[in-house]
Amino acid sequence: MGRLCPLLSALVIGQAVVQAGLVSPAAVIIVSITAIASFATPAYSIAISARLLRFVFIICAGTMGFYGLILALFVVVVHLCSLRSFGVPYMSPLAPLNPEGLGDTFFRRPMWAYKDRPKFLSSNNNLKREGDNQRPLPPKSRGMKTSNMKKGDGTES
Repeated sequence: MGRLCPLLSALVIGQAVVQAGLVSPAAVIIVSITAIASFATPAYSIAISARLLRFVFIICAGTMGFYGLILALFVVVVHLCSLRSFGVPYMSPLAPLNPEGLGDTFFRRPMWAYKDRPKFLSSNNNLKREGDNQRPLPPKSRGMKTSNMKKGDGTES
């Protein structure tokens, strides 16, 4: 609740500034969306980079309006597409489009369902797992062992 009061007061001040004609309504919308989205940031290190990007988006939206917002978004997407992590494109399989790898983009399959390595790893051996016994099986029956003890052997309670 402590972070909500400044947010609401900023929206009220933003409305007054828009009515005075000092900033565009698009800039106020971008600022409010990014402020609300900051509540969903899971880690502090991500929050710092998101805050820096927020300032860039605010400046672009304030100076060039909606076209500046689209331009800033385009620059960020181009930058993400140019990154590589350990030789693998950061946005793969979307940036170099790989239709075989798109099956795992939004919903993750179970690990036993993977038969081949991704094509962008450029491995000589693309077979990941061998054999049909990779799927998890239900536990084996743990049936009660019956012994040959009879009544009077000292095991009764």
